[in-house]
Amino acid sequence: MSARPHRCPMELLIRCSWGLLGALHVMPALVLFAPQLVQRLYGVDPAGELGVLLVHRAALFATVVVVAAYAIVDPSVRRLATLVTAISMISFLLVYLRAGMPAGQLQSIARADLAGLLPLTAVAIAAWRLPSSA
Repeated sequence: MSARPHRCPMELLIRCSWGLLGALHVMPALVLFAPQLVQRLYGVDPAGELGVLLVHRAALFATVVVVAAYAIVDPSVRRLATLVTAISMISFLLVYLRAGMPAGQLQSIARADLAGLLPLTAVAIAAWRLPSSA
C-alpha cells in the first residue's frame, strides 16, 4: 500500500473520483453513529422497525466509505471496490425505478446516485481496463 503522491493526471482523477464516491456515502453512513439522523434523512422513527433496518443499512454504507477510502491509496483493491460501490448505487437506482420514482427523500438519494455514476464509470474503466501489452 503506497500513499506517496502520483504525478499522473489520470491517477489523480481516479483518486478524486474515489473520494467523491466515498463522500457520497458518508451522510447515510453517519446514521450508524447518530441513529436520530434516520428521522431527518428519511422521515422515519429511528426506534421503529424500519428505523432499526435503516441504521443497519448505514453500516453497509460505512463499508462503501471504507472501501472507497482504501481504493484511494491502494490500487490493488479497486476492482472489488468498484463492485461494492456499483452494487450499492445501481441497485438503489433500479429499486427506485421499480417503485415508480417516488418524490421526497428517495428522489434526492436517486439524484445523488445518478450523479455518482460519472465518477463510478471513471473508476470502473480504470480498474477493469486490461494492461497494454508492451
